Amino acid sequence: MALIVICGQPSSGKSLAATCLAEALKESEAKETVRIIDEASFHLDRNQSYASMPAEKNLRGVLRSEVDRSVSKDNIIIVDSLNSIKGYRYELWCLARAAGIRYCVLYCDLEEDHCRKWNKERQEKGEAAYDDKIFEDLVRRFEKPDRRNRWDSPLFELCPYKDGIENSSAAILDAVAYLTKKVDSKSRDVKILQPTIATQNTRFSEANSLYELDRATQEVINAIVEAQSKALGGPMNGISLGQGLPNISISRSVGLPELRRLRRTFIKLTGQTSLSGPPPPSDADSAKRMFVDYLNRELETTV
Repeated sequence: MALIVICGQPSSGKSLAATCLAEALKESEAKETVRIIDEASFHLDRNQSYASMPAEKNLRGVLRSEVDRSVSKDNIIIVDSLNSIKGYRYELWCLARAAGIRYCVLYCDLEEDHCRKWNKERQEKGEAAYDDKIFEDLVRRFEKPDRRNRWDSPLFELCPYKDGIENSSAAILDAVAYLTKKVDSKSRDVKILQPTIATQNTRFSEANSLYELDRATQEVINAIVEAQSKALGGPMNGISLGQGLPNISISRSVGLPELRRLRRTFIKLTGQTSLSGPPPPSDADSAKRMFVDYLNRELETTV
């Protein structure tokens, strides 16, 4: 039904705002199903997740993928994270548009000094807080939302230091009213994003391809593990996956962690290639052929 992006500086009260918004939505007459997606959902440490650009990029990817899987016309998804980069907020807006649902941004507008003070207090209490170096870096790189941007609109601004953060805060009530208002032919103040034909086709195609790729590569890994288990460490002449498929050539025992690493790398490389070249394979056999070829090359070079 809707996607809400919580946005703000580190230690600006975003998580509390997300909780209050979720409670207010559940208490509303609409009685919608509400889910919060945040770092804690995946047991991710905030300092480790923002310690480097690759780690931060991985965090955004994990959250975006979960949002993509979760958005629908039957529930309300709240993304509780920094969401500080406007390009990333645009990506989330595109997910809402592809799903054909409502979208809004709730911005916790708190001055840097207050954020710094709140973060320090959390450190002293032993609560989840940002390291000083990471905090300063995040503050410096924050890109404030602008309601003139479609991916930042509608924008509901919450002032935690002045007004506090409660279920009854004005910005939260305004957001609830927007998200739960019934829409008819006369409605002008509520915008439901409409997917384009290109967006719908791309979503469907990518979803099928990624599903087949994920399933097929896992079946290959399972076949390798089973064959090695039966061989009891002895030599293997090749692992067969079935008629019409190439054999897997392995001259040494390959552990499950290494197989999983190779699988993750293959899926990542296939996804990157599809951005500028052909799409990922849409059928299981094609995906298996590609993965086996990749494994044979990689395992041959690492003997």
